[in-house]
Amino acid sequence: MLQKLKILFLCTGNSCRSQMAEGWTRHLKGEVIEPYSAGIETHGLNPHAVRVMAEVGVDISKQRSKHVDELKGITFDYVVTVCDHAHESCPLFPGRTKVIHVGFDDPPRLARAARTADEALEHYRRVRDEIRAFVERLPAVLETAVPERSPPNTSNRSA
Repeated sequence: MLQKLKILFLCTGNSCRSQMAEGWTRHLKGEVIEPYSAGIETHGLNPHAVRVMAEVGVDISKQRSKHVDELKGITFDYVVTVCDHAHESCPLFPGRTKVIHVGFDDPPRLARAARTADEALEHYRRVRDEIRAFVERLPAVLETAVPERSPPNTSNRSA
């Protein structure tokens, strides 16, 4: 039996985008991928993210906002940074972990300019659907992506 790929979705506060990515991956690719999410900081689980995911039948209400340090004992195959700040602040990961950046808009930031609650939720729904489209292409899309950082083991590089 093949071992599942371990993928960490990393965001600034682990409140929205990384949580949605974890939820979608568990829902759509749980048989081949073991998903995790964490943040450079913790901001708590965003209730609007929980709501828009529930609208499409994915329950992320039991997930919680975690700091990346809580996952130090796990060796990931891939770390996917889902926002620019996490990408810029991404810690180094041991072993052969590949770091890939796939940025998504920040729904809470976009929602601040909304005139109505429904208009605000539309930002969450759009990003939710964009994340789903990305997750549907996993793991193949990661295998063809160029890692942002090479693994520390450089013995296989040509001179």
